[in-house]
Amino acid sequence: MFWWLRSIVVSIIAAFFLIWGAQEMFRAYALTHPGEFLASFFSSSFIILISAALLFGFVWRMVIKLKKQKSTEGL
Repeated sequence: MFWWLRSIVVSIIAAFFLIWGAQEMFRAYALTHPGEFLASFFSSSFIILISAALLFGFVWRMVIKLKKQKSTEGL
């Protein structure tokens, strides 16, 4: 039970950072200074990349564990 709760909470946190990174990228396009745009754009891209990879990994683990539980219950 603790494993599921931890995985769901961490997935929600990763989804929050994914949304925040996307919002930061949209805000980057409103900047007028090229240096600030580049810094904001690349930092938001990095935030999106890391949070999407973590979210995918956590969801993948939950799906695998759910499939294993269903296969053991069917026996």
